[in-house]
Amino acid sequence: MGSLGFDAPKHNVLVIGSGGVGTMAAYALEKGGRATVTAVLRSNFAVVQKRGFDIDSRDHGKISGWRPSHIRNTIPNTAEEAQLQPYDFVVVTTKNIADIPPSVATLIAPVVTPGRTVIALLQNGLNIEKPIVAAFPNNPVISGVPYIGASQSSLGNIKHVNHDKLIISPFSNPNIPASRCERAAEEFQRAYSCRGVTCIYEPNVDAARWKKLLYNSSYNTVATILRMDTSRMRVSEHIIDSLIRPAMQEIQAAAKAVAGLDISDETIEETIRIDTFEAFFRPSMLQDAEKGNLTEFENILGEPLRDAERHGVPTPTLRVIYSILKGLQWQTMESKGLITVPQVSSSTMKYGMRAANGVA
Repeated sequence: MGSLGFDAPKHNVLVIGSGGVGTMAAYALEKGGRATVTAVLRSNFAVVQKRGFDIDSRDHGKISGWRPSHIRNTIPNTAEEAQLQPYDFVVVTTKNIADIPPSVATLIAPVVTPGRTVIALLQNGLNIEKPIVAAFPNNPVISGVPYIGASQSSLGNIKHVNHDKLIISPFSNPNIPASRCERAAEEFQRAYSCRGVTCIYEPNVDAARWKKLLYNSSYNTVATILRMDTSRMRVSEHIIDSLIRPAMQEIQAAAKAVAGLDISDETIEETIRIDTFEAFFRPSMLQDAEKGNLTEFENILGEPLRDAERHGVPTPTLRVIYSILKGLQWQTMESKGLITVPQVSSSTMKYGMRAANGVA
């Protein structure tokens, strides 16, 4: 495992995505003293380059002007930039917009050294690891499920309202020994762990991801449709009773049928109350929608929904939520010029739109 760089005093880590989750991940990795972080920034690059990040964190307090060791506004290319050392870990915290290119695999290809770089996916959703293993068969892939409640309120300003709890799991790769993936996950756990942070090694990635879906397939999605924070949903009660709890119960049934996982009713009730009431928390998908951005609804809701339906699990609530989100995504795609609406007569509207968009 020395070829993976684990014998070095500090790991060379690249973090792709520096919104709330990515920034707090970079901070934890550097605070722990076992990593030197290069962060890839986009819209916030100029602000952070000038004055650093201002962080208001439940775990770490208020930090002004913090920067990771290195920042960039482009993804490096280790083959073309001779001065760069290979990365031991590439940590991906970007939104995973599965229905819009480029894919995550395409995005990270220039920084993955075959046989060396560990790919850590700190992203939401189900089945996100499979295309990465297919694209990089000789690299360990580890799956990270973050519970953090962090967002970028404005460029360079990070608000972190929930305790940082990260679950790390090795993902099965038939091309390399399981022990390599396990050691990679264990080493990342050690690197991420620091005072104020909980990082847990979990050998079963399915368990961690299905449990996270309880929240993301319900609160995250419904908040996006209603443009409503989680505290107001709980005050309203009927949103919890008619949408949130039924959606969680459908995920509960799907997890049992698809992965053999038992999620208790008590876990559902705990998840309903997981956000601190005084936070009036606006989940990440809602924040993306409010900014006019595309959302990662396919991995958060589409994948578990399709898995459930393949196993004969009834999902009426999830199906309606998914259909509405698909319509909202279509509107966002149109606003960004990714879909063109042709001028057609009313008599041909029904079928003309389907043909115009390549739908048989």
